[in-house]
Amino acid sequence: MSKYTILIAEDYALIRAGIRSLLAAEADLEVVGEVDNGKDAVRQAVALNPSLVLMDLSMPGSNGMDAIGEIKRRNPDTRVLVLTMHKTDEYIQEALRMGASGYILKESSYNELITGVRTVLSGKIYLSPDVSERVVNSFIMSPPAATPNNTGGSTWNSLTVREREVIKLVAEGSSNKEIAEYLCLSIKTVEKHRSSLMRKLNLRNSAMLIAYAIEKGIVTL
Repeated sequence: MSKYTILIAEDYALIRAGIRSLLAAEADLEVVGEVDNGKDAVRQAVALNPSLVLMDLSMPGSNGMDAIGEIKRRNPDTRVLVLTMHKTDEYIQEALRMGASGYILKESSYNELITGVRTVLSGKIYLSPDVSERVVNSFIMSPPAATPNNTGGSTWNSLTVREREVIKLVAEGSSNKEIAEYLCLSIKTVEKHRSSLMRKLNLRNSAMLIAYAIEKGIVTL
C-alpha cells in the first residue's frame, strides 16, 4: 500500500509526539519528518517532498507563515495544513493567502484532525467549522473594493464557463499548475482567468475567493 507522507512542523516536542502517535494509527499515513521551526520546515519539505506539511504558525526563527509561502513556491504539489491556536481573521486570511490548503485549531478533536488531513490530501480545502464561519462572516461584512469600472461587485453570471471552472478548482485547493494540467491550459492562461474572475467579483485575495465559493455553494466543507 502506498502511503501519504507527512512532515510535522511544531515547536513543542510533546505536541509533535501526540500528533505522530495519532497519525501512526492510520495505515496509509506516514510521518517522515519533524521540525521545530519554519526554516527547517522549508529545508525538510524540499528534501523530503512530503505529501503534506502540518504547520504550526508560531515557531522560533522563521515562522510558519513565512514557511508556507516558501514551501509552496519551491514545492507547489506539497499541501500545507495549518494546525494552530490562532483564530483571528488576520492569521486565517494570511495563511490562506500564502498557500495553505487548510486551517485547523489545536482545540479540535482527533477525528477532525484526521478529517482535515484526508480532505487536504484529496486536493480540497478544509477549514475548522469556527474558522469557516469566520472566513465567510469576514467576507460578508467587508465592503466591496472600489474599482474604476465596478463599485458594487459583479455576479456569478458575469463569469465565463472557464472562469467558473477555475474558481471552483482554486477554492478546492488546486495550484495553478494543477489547474492547468486538469483543464489542458497553460499556466499563464490559468493566471489570466484567475486574475479576471477576481477582478469581476471584487475579490482581493485567495481567502476572499474561498469565502465567496463557500457562501455561494461552489464548494462545500
